[in-house]
Amino acid sequence: MTQDELKALVGRAALAYVVPGTVVGVGTGSTVNCFIAALAEIKHQILGAVSSSVQSTARLQALGIPVLDANQVEQIPVYIDGADEIDHQGFMVKGGGAALTREKIVADLAERFVCIADESKRVAVMGRFPLPVEVIPMAAAQVTRRFAVAYGGTASVRPGVTTDNGNLILDVRGLAITDPLAMETEINQWPGVVSVGIFARLRARVCLLGTAQGVQTLVFD
Repeated sequence: MTQDELKALVGRAALAYVVPGTVVGVGTGSTVNCFIAALAEIKHQILGAVSSSVQSTARLQALGIPVLDANQVEQIPVYIDGADEIDHQGFMVKGGGAALTREKIVADLAERFVCIADESKRVAVMGRFPLPVEVIPMAAAQVTRRFAVAYGGTASVRPGVTTDNGNLILDVRGLAITDPLAMETEINQWPGVVSVGIFARLRARVCLLGTAQGVQTLVFD
């Protein structure tokens, strides 16, 4: 199966985790786009969605799915999103689509995070994919220097990208994320960092992994 076919497979499989009569959290990215397309088929069974990006909001609304502001919602049963990397504990690196901060906000509203990904995203140790970090523009050089000193990582501003929040994305290469929770906690304290793309505190509880043999369901305690 092609990567696109695997994404479509897990996007449809995620429908089983949507709770009828409730609001569903919707992430951002190419795999999530497949989920949104499938979600349109059952849109009359849900109250609507909370979206993590302008892009996903536009897709949802174009398909007739109501989008609620996060401030209108106290809690949602499930948040469904992809990952750039996911390890054996459900920790993830996210932010390839530059929506990491809003993704964390919606994930924090959810009782359960369901990750949808193809098998190429599963890794033993995260860090092969550049770590995205959303930063306030005036802090970009300062945070870049700090990554070099603290972790030996090489950070660079993602060209031509401004987040939905008006900030920049640094992509950090050369990292081995062996303690995701500790690294997430540390980086989030650096002045100028809005959010780091390590999802450890808000890790996946279920991963629907697209493989050549079909959808593999991984459950993390």
